[in-house]
Amino acid sequence: MIAFNNVTKSFVDKDGDFKAVDNVSLSVKSEEIFGIIGESGAGKSTLMRFINALEKPDAGQIVVDDIDVATLGGRRLRTHQKNIGMIFQQFNLLSNKTVEDNIKVPLELHRYNHPLPLDEVIKFVGLDDKRSSFPAELSGGQKQRVGIARALVTRPEILLCDEPTSALDEKTTEEITDVLRRAQMEFGMTVIIVTHELNVIKQLCDRAAVLEKGKLIDIIDVEQPTRMNSEQSYYDRILAVLKNG
Repeated sequence: MIAFNNVTKSFVDKDGDFKAVDNVSLSVKSEEIFGIIGESGAGKSTLMRFINALEKPDAGQIVVDDIDVATLGGRRLRTHQKNIGMIFQQFNLLSNKTVEDNIKVPLELHRYNHPLPLDEVIKFVGLDDKRSSFPAELSGGQKQRVGIARALVTRPEILLCDEPTSALDEKTTEEITDVLRRAQMEFGMTVIIVTHELNVIKQLCDRAAVLEKGKLIDIIDVEQPTRMNSEQSYYDRILAVLKNG
Protein backbone atom coordinates (compact mmCIF):
# COMPACT_ATOMS: atom_id res chain seq x y z
CA MET A 1 0.00 0.00 0.00
CA ILE A 2 1.04 3.59 -0.65
CA ALA A 3 -0.01 6.27 1.83
CA PHE A 4 0.37 10.03 1.63
CA ASN A 5 -0.01 11.47 5.12
CA ASN A 6 -0.56 15.25 5.27
CA VAL A 7 2.05 15.93 2.60
CA THR A 8 2.90 19.49 1.58
CA LYS A 9 5.38 20.83 -0.96
CA SER A 10 6.10 24.45 -1.82
CA PHE A 11 8.03 25.94 -4.72
CA VAL A 12 9.08 29.46 -5.64
CA ASP A 13 8.10 31.16 -8.89
CA LYS A 14 8.15 34.76 -10.12
CA ASP A 15 5.24 35.59 -7.83
CA GLY A 16 6.84 34.06 -4.73
CA ASP A 17 6.11 30.86 -2.80
CA PHE A 18 3.23 28.63 -3.81
CA LYS A 19 2.06 25.25 -2.53
CA ALA A 20 2.19 22.67 -5.29
CA VAL A 21 0.79 20.08 -2.85
CA ASP A 22 -1.18 21.34 0.14
CA ASN A 23 -1.71 18.97 3.09
CA VAL A 24 -2.82 15.97 1.02
CA SER A 25 -3.68 12.64 2.61
CA LEU A 26 -4.77 9.56 0.64
CA SER A 27 -3.91 5.91 0.23
CA VAL A 28 -3.53 3.59 -2.76
CA LYS A 29 -4.30 -0.12 -2.38
CA SER A 30 -1.90 -2.82 -3.46
CA GLU A 31 -2.40 -3.79 -7.15
CA GLU A 32 -4.91 -0.97 -7.66
CA ILE A 33 -4.99 1.21 -10.77
CA PHE A 34 -5.26 4.65 -9.21
CA GLY A 35 -5.67 7.93 -11.06
CA ILE A 36 -4.54 11.42 -10.09
CA ILE A 37 -6.41 13.99 -12.11
CA GLY A 38 -6.52 17.76 -12.28
CA GLU A 39 -5.83 20.73 -14.48
CA SER A 40 -2.32 21.97 -15.27
CA GLY A 41 -0.58 23.13 -12.10
CA ALA A 42 -2.85 21.13 -9.78
CA GLY A 43 0.11 19.28 -8.23
CA LYS A 44 -0.45 15.89 -9.88
CA SER A 45 3.10 15.13 -10.99
CA THR A 46 4.64 16.46 -7.78
CA LEU A 47 2.45 14.13 -5.74
CA MET A 48 3.41 11.15 -7.88
CA ARG A 49 7.15 11.98 -7.74
CA PHE A 50 7.05 11.67 -3.96
CA ILE A 51 6.61 7.91 -4.40
CA ASN A 52 10.01 7.31 -6.00
CA ALA A 53 11.67 10.13 -4.03
CA LEU A 54 12.32 12.33 -7.05
CA GLU A 55 10.66 14.99 -4.90
CA LYS A 56 10.62 15.21 -1.11
CA PRO A 57 7.78 16.86 0.78
CA ASP A 58 8.36 19.84 3.03
CA ALA A 59 6.02 18.23 5.55
CA GLY A 60 4.18 14.93 5.95
CA GLN A 61 5.01 11.32 5.15
CA ILE A 62 4.98 9.04 2.12
CA VAL A 63 4.79 5.43 3.25
CA VAL A 64 5.27 2.57 0.75
CA ASP A 65 4.80 -0.95 2.13
CA ASP A 66 5.27 0.34 5.69
CA ILE A 67 8.50 2.20 4.83
CA ASP A 68 8.76 5.97 5.21
CA VAL A 69 10.32 6.91 1.87
CA ALA A 70 11.88 10.11 3.28
CA THR A 71 14.07 8.02 5.62
CA LEU A 72 15.69 6.11 2.76
CA GLY A 73 19.16 6.86 1.50
CA GLY A 74 22.04 5.17 -0.27
CA ARG A 75 21.50 1.52 -1.11
CA ARG A 76 18.04 1.36 0.49
CA LEU A 77 16.83 4.26 -1.66
CA ARG A 78 18.26 2.71 -4.82
CA THR A 79 16.55 -0.60 -4.00
CA HIS A 80 13.26 1.23 -3.47
CA GLN A 81 13.57 3.10 -6.77
CA LYS A 82 14.50 -0.09 -8.65
CA ASN A 83 11.11 -1.54 -7.71
CA ILE A 84 9.31 1.35 -9.42
CA GLY A 85 8.79 1.63 -13.18
CA MET A 86 8.12 4.94 -14.92
CA ILE A 87 6.31 5.84 -18.14
CA PHE A 88 6.69 9.37 -19.49
CA GLN A 89 4.63 11.75 -21.60
CA GLN A 90 7.38 12.32 -24.18
CA PHE A 91 8.59 8.69 -24.23
CA ASN A 92 12.22 9.54 -23.26
CA LEU A 93 13.75 7.10 -25.75
CA LEU A 94 17.38 7.18 -26.85
CA SER A 95 17.39 8.07 -30.53
CA ASN A 96 20.62 6.19 -31.31
CA LYS A 97 19.34 2.90 -29.88
CA THR A 98 16.96 0.36 -31.41
CA VAL A 99 13.68 -0.67 -29.82
CA GLU A 100 15.36 -3.71 -28.29
CA ASP A 101 18.29 -1.69 -26.93
CA ASN A 102 16.01 1.02 -25.50
CA ILE A 103 14.07 -1.63 -23.61
CA LYS A 104 17.32 -3.08 -22.20
CA VAL A 105 18.57 0.27 -20.83
CA PRO A 106 17.44 -0.25 -17.20
CA LEU A 107 18.95 -3.75 -17.19
CA GLU A 108 22.31 -2.23 -18.19
CA LEU A 109 22.14 0.38 -15.44
CA HIS A 110 21.19 -1.92 -12.54
CA ARG A 111 21.13 -5.61 -11.69
CA TYR A 112 17.63 -7.10 -11.32
CA ASN A 113 16.99 -10.51 -9.83
CA HIS A 114 14.05 -11.53 -12.02
CA PRO A 115 13.70 -9.34 -15.11
CA LEU A 116 11.21 -10.33 -17.77
CA PRO A 117 12.66 -12.11 -20.79
CA LEU A 118 13.21 -9.54 -23.53
CA ASP A 119 11.32 -11.57 -26.14
CA GLU A 120 8.34 -11.87 -23.80
CA VAL A 121 8.05 -8.17 -23.07
CA ILE A 122 8.52 -7.16 -26.72
CA LYS A 123 5.77 -9.57 -27.76
CA PHE A 124 3.53 -8.36 -24.92
CA VAL A 125 3.57 -4.76 -26.18
CA GLY A 126 3.16 -5.83 -29.82
CA LEU A 127 6.53 -4.78 -31.22
CA ASP A 128 7.93 -8.08 -32.52
CA ASP A 129 8.36 -6.61 -36.00
CA LYS A 130 9.95 -3.37 -34.74
CA ARG A 131 12.67 -4.64 -32.41
CA SER A 132 15.48 -3.47 -34.74
CA SER A 133 13.84 -0.13 -35.58
CA PHE A 134 15.01 3.23 -34.24
CA PRO A 135 12.69 5.73 -32.52
CA ALA A 136 12.60 8.01 -35.59
CA GLU A 137 11.00 5.13 -37.52
CA LEU A 138 8.16 4.65 -35.02
CA SER A 139 4.76 6.23 -34.57
CA GLY A 140 3.87 7.94 -31.29
CA GLY A 141 1.94 4.90 -30.11
CA GLN A 142 4.81 2.58 -30.94
CA LYS A 143 7.24 4.82 -29.04
CA GLN A 144 5.01 4.66 -25.99
CA ARG A 145 4.85 0.87 -26.29
CA VAL A 146 8.64 0.88 -26.12
CA GLY A 147 8.40 3.05 -23.01
CA ILE A 148 5.95 0.61 -21.45
CA ALA A 149 8.16 -2.37 -22.31
CA ARG A 150 11.20 -0.61 -20.82
CA ALA A 151 9.25 -0.05 -17.59
CA LEU A 152 7.90 -3.61 -17.47
CA VAL A 153 11.14 -5.48 -18.20
CA THR A 154 12.36 -4.98 -14.61
CA ARG A 155 9.16 -6.47 -13.12
CA PRO A 156 8.33 -3.37 -11.04
CA GLU A 157 6.04 -3.58 -8.04
CA ILE A 158 4.77 -0.06 -8.75
CA LEU A 159 4.26 1.53 -12.18
CA LEU A 160 4.06 5.33 -12.36
CA CYS A 161 2.57 6.84 -15.53
CA ASP A 162 3.02 10.59 -16.03
CA GLU A 163 0.56 11.79 -18.71
CA PRO A 164 1.24 8.62 -20.74
CA THR A 165 -1.27 9.39 -23.52
CA SER A 166 -1.35 13.18 -23.79
CA ALA A 167 0.89 13.16 -26.88
CA LEU A 168 -1.32 10.60 -28.66
CA ASP A 169 -4.51 10.72 -30.71
CA GLU A 170 -7.76 9.20 -29.46
CA LYS A 171 -7.44 5.81 -31.18
CA THR A 172 -3.84 5.36 -30.08
CA THR A 173 -4.76 6.43 -26.56
CA GLU A 174 -7.29 3.59 -26.41
CA GLU A 175 -4.63 1.14 -27.59
CA ILE A 176 -2.15 2.30 -24.95
CA THR A 177 -4.71 2.17 -22.15
CA ASP A 178 -5.48 -1.40 -23.21
CA VAL A 179 -1.79 -2.33 -22.98
CA LEU A 180 -1.56 -0.75 -19.53
CA ARG A 181 -4.68 -2.55 -18.32
CA ARG A 182 -3.36 -5.90 -19.57
CA ALA A 183 0.03 -5.21 -17.98
CA GLN A 184 -1.52 -4.65 -14.59
CA MET A 185 -3.57 -7.83 -14.88
CA GLU A 186 -0.61 -9.90 -16.12
CA PHE A 187 2.06 -8.66 -13.74
CA GLY A 188 0.05 -7.61 -10.68
CA MET A 189 1.53 -4.15 -10.20
CA THR A 190 0.17 -1.15 -8.39
CA VAL A 191 -0.36 1.43 -11.14
CA ILE A 192 -0.66 5.18 -10.61
CA ILE A 193 -1.67 7.33 -13.56
CA VAL A 194 -1.33 11.10 -13.59
CA THR A 195 -3.41 12.72 -16.32
CA HIS A 196 -5.79 15.51 -17.19
CA GLU A 197 -7.64 13.22 -19.64
CA LEU A 198 -10.92 12.10 -18.13
CA ASN A 199 -11.43 9.22 -20.58
CA VAL A 200 -8.09 7.67 -19.63
CA ILE A 201 -9.18 7.65 -15.98
CA LYS A 202 -12.56 6.22 -16.97
CA GLN A 203 -11.05 3.42 -19.05
CA LEU A 204 -8.33 2.40 -16.63
CA CYS A 205 -8.78 3.37 -13.02
CA ASP A 206 -10.53 1.86 -10.03
CA ARG A 207 -10.43 5.16 -8.16
CA ALA A 208 -9.18 8.68 -8.84
CA ALA A 209 -8.00 11.56 -6.67
CA VAL A 210 -9.05 15.00 -7.87
CA LEU A 211 -6.52 17.77 -7.20
CA GLU A 212 -7.14 21.49 -7.53
CA LYS A 213 -4.40 24.05 -6.81
CA GLY A 214 -2.52 21.52 -4.72
CA LYS A 215 -5.49 20.48 -2.59
CA LEU A 216 -7.25 17.13 -2.60
CA ILE A 217 -10.87 17.83 -3.58
CA ASP A 218 -12.25 14.31 -3.69
CA ILE A 219 -11.48 10.62 -4.22
CA ILE A 220 -13.90 9.09 -6.71
CA ASP A 221 -14.87 5.48 -7.30
CA VAL A 222 -14.74 5.35 -11.08
CA GLU A 223 -17.96 4.27 -12.81
CA GLN A 224 -19.55 4.69 -16.22
CA PRO A 225 -19.91 8.27 -17.48
CA THR A 226 -23.04 10.35 -17.77
CA ARG A 227 -23.74 13.21 -20.14
CA MET A 228 -21.54 16.30 -19.68
CA ASN A 229 -22.63 19.93 -19.64
CA SER A 230 -20.10 22.37 -21.13
CA GLU A 231 -21.08 25.03 -18.59
CA GLN A 232 -20.23 22.81 -15.62
CA SER A 233 -17.16 23.52 -13.50
CA TYR A 234 -14.07 21.40 -14.07
CA TYR A 235 -14.83 19.35 -10.95
CA ASP A 236 -18.47 18.79 -11.99
CA ARG A 237 -17.28 17.62 -15.41
CA ILE A 238 -14.96 15.14 -13.72
CA LEU A 239 -17.90 13.77 -11.75
CA ALA A 240 -20.00 13.60 -14.92
CA VAL A 241 -17.39 11.40 -16.65
CA LEU A 242 -16.31 9.23 -13.73
CA LYS A 243 -19.55 8.68 -11.81
CA ASN A 244 -23.14 7.82 -12.57
CA GLY A 245 -25.64 10.56 -11.94
